[in-house]
Amino acid sequence: MRKDSRPELTRWTIHGERLVDDTRRLWLSIVQVELPDGVHFEQYVLRMPKAAMTVLLDDAGERVLMIWRHRFIPDRWTWELPGGYVDPDEDPAVTAAREVEEETGWRPRKMRSLIRFQPLAGTADFENLIFLGEGAEDTGKPADINEAARIEWITLKSVPDRIATDEIIGAGTQIGLLHVLAFHAPQSG
Repeated sequence: MRKDSRPELTRWTIHGERLVDDTRRLWLSIVQVELPDGVHFEQYVLRMPKAAMTVLLDDAGERVLMIWRHRFIPDRWTWELPGGYVDPDEDPAVTAAREVEEETGWRPRKMRSLIRFQPLAGTADFENLIFLGEGAEDTGKPADINEAARIEWITLKSVPDRIATDEIIGAGTQIGLLHVLAFHAPQSG
């Protein structure tokens, strides 16, 4: 791989940004951009707070805690990882653990950072942080009815089939689960 000694030559220049709308969880603006070849255009830019989610494995590391929920925008039922927006000045690991407990009634025993990603890097700034939880305690609290129709520990080995049959459609959930399958799943034999 050739290393470019002058990466600044390909950097896009921002000449201005106009706010279109801002809410508690979303900022939409139009940015005036200049490409390296001198072409100017406007682009919508979406900015959202960080989100944190958890791949919570059982003690054996063979099953993952999942939420079965309806997403009204695509009008689909899907399995998801528990998670939510990181509050201002909150540690993302605290957010991830709090969201697991609030949404599922389970409390992770051990948490560590797994991976971070930007799902729409060309259009949005929406950093997603995925944590790995290992082991959990049932708090006895019910799952949040606004978040989940049901909560289940599903086998990791069923994940590829669930993705293939569109039971798992969310990018963050797929990235977290596939990362665990590729790099952290228990070794058999």
